[in-house]
Amino acid sequence: MTRQMTGAKMVVQALRDQGVDTVFGYPGGAVLPIYDEIFQQNDIRHILVRHEQGAVHAAEGYARSTGKPGVAIVTSGPGATNAVTGLTDALMDSIPIIVLSGQVPTFAIGSDAFQEADTVGITRPCTKHNWLVKDPDRLSETIHEAFHVATSGRPGPVLIDVPKDVQFADGTYKEPTKGPKSHYAPQLKGDMAVITALVEAMETAKRPVFYTGGGVINSGPAASQLLRELVEATGFPITSSLMGLGAYPASGDKWLGMLGMHGLYEANMAMHDCDLMINVGARFDDRITGRIDAFSPGSVKAHIDIDPSSINKVIHVELPIIGDVGHVLEDILKVWKSRGRKTDREGLSLWWHQIEQWRKVNCLSYKRSKTSIKPQYALERLEALTKDYDRYITTEVGQHQMWAAQFLGFEAPNRWMTSGGLGTMGYGHPASIGVQLAHPDALVINVAGEASWLMNMQEMGTAVQYRLPVKQFILNNERLGMVRQWQELLHGERYSQSWSEALPDFVKLAEAFGAKGIVCSDPADLDDAIMEMLNHDGPVIFDCLVEKHENCFPMIPSGKAHNEMLMGDAETQGVIDAKGSVLV
Repeated sequence: MTRQMTGAKMVVQALRDQGVDTVFGYPGGAVLPIYDEIFQQNDIRHILVRHEQGAVHAAEGYARSTGKPGVAIVTSGPGATNAVTGLTDALMDSIPIIVLSGQVPTFAIGSDAFQEADTVGITRPCTKHNWLVKDPDRLSETIHEAFHVATSGRPGPVLIDVPKDVQFADGTYKEPTKGPKSHYAPQLKGDMAVITALVEAMETAKRPVFYTGGGVINSGPAASQLLRELVEATGFPITSSLMGLGAYPASGDKWLGMLGMHGLYEANMAMHDCDLMINVGARFDDRITGRIDAFSPGSVKAHIDIDPSSINKVIHVELPIIGDVGHVLEDILKVWKSRGRKTDREGLSLWWHQIEQWRKVNCLSYKRSKTSIKPQYALERLEALTKDYDRYITTEVGQHQMWAAQFLGFEAPNRWMTSGGLGTMGYGHPASIGVQLAHPDALVINVAGEASWLMNMQEMGTAVQYRLPVKQFILNNERLGMVRQWQELLHGERYSQSWSEALPDFVKLAEAFGAKGIVCSDPADLDDAIMEMLNHDGPVIFDCLVEKHENCFPMIPSGKAHNEMLMGDAETQGVIDAKGSVLV
């Protein structure tokens, strides 16, 4: 079905036809026709952010917590360039978002017009695909194509640049087509011969481990359920990247905890010593692998990924399986069951015995304090007091992010939103707004550091305007904590520019925005202060003053192998020798 309408009206109609209910944006001259159409309808809710980076991060939070694509609208020039960080963040973490950017009129492109930028050129490296639409008759089908590209295969961000004269011009609107939408059709089913070979390896493995990533969550709820079924059926241990937390429940008895630079000792040691490593929807990020030539040196490696470019990109694998995680896990289960559900039970028993020895290290132990709040303790209490809520967690980037991953437990997918690949300070606050809008009755907490939080502090105005009860839980050590930690451990304690001498009073700042502010510095008062935060029905900034020089352990130093971890307090207790052997 086709209809005649203006380009601006096409944009709104296409979003409506794609099932969009919320968009995040900031108006400007080059998108005013679109905003005029938004004003004249009530189907799509527009959220006015305070910065375009905030719009894209909010769209990311919405997308990651719902599994649906997020949408942002920005104007030309600085509006588009301000969106670049969010686009790159979404590309690194495989988050489906659609950004609609305004552009100067087609006749002015290339003339250095007011607020002109080569948006398509600038965003080409940081999007999955982008388009400049100069013909209004092509606009609707381009938007429909953009949704298909963003959400198919390995998800990611796309951008559509729409000149202002195209928004004013009349053209033919085409509704989304059913069936094949484009030439872009990623492979979903894995090679059955390789799947069978993987099952054969699973049947004889003595020290297997599942290494899972964000691809499990991106594949949808069915993939997480199939993963859980496979883990329970085989009895294999499972670990995860930062992005994969929640795909398997943290309370599950096969769970080893997070893997990688600040992962748990038992997870890293299992990865190093396993004889069969099954990568399910992860990309062998350098925060996970450590030293490449020493990564899981004695294992047969399988890699399940929908993105062919990820296979053998970083780590060579013997069993590459290109396909959607959900489809491949389903086939693995079918083949494994049809062959008699076999595993090496004796080998597995010995493997679990070894893992239990590693668990005795208690790698997350830390020295308690009665006078100051340790950041680990703050997150332990946050976990204890909120775990029974309908809870979603976002984070900023730094030490607090790693402590949150270590001390907060996730029982389901889509409950954990953090910037993994790009490590974007300023991500968590606007992301929490996107999550809260998607889940208005849920408890949404952004675990932050004071330095990261200040990067997009202006979005507190968005939270207040839309009456969003997001909780900003700031672990305030008055330092750039992760920078300071690396300077202490690797740069001779030369603390170059790793603190600010002019931090705001966060309680007064909250009140200035019209929100509630809470400050706590005494461990004895912490539980009551957290409950005060939880019981407040509006947005809160919680200033949790924590130990200034606490380090985040375990830690694999850059360029080291998984069995060369710095263990912090566990190491000082003398339970590990220099080679990583347990002395319990």
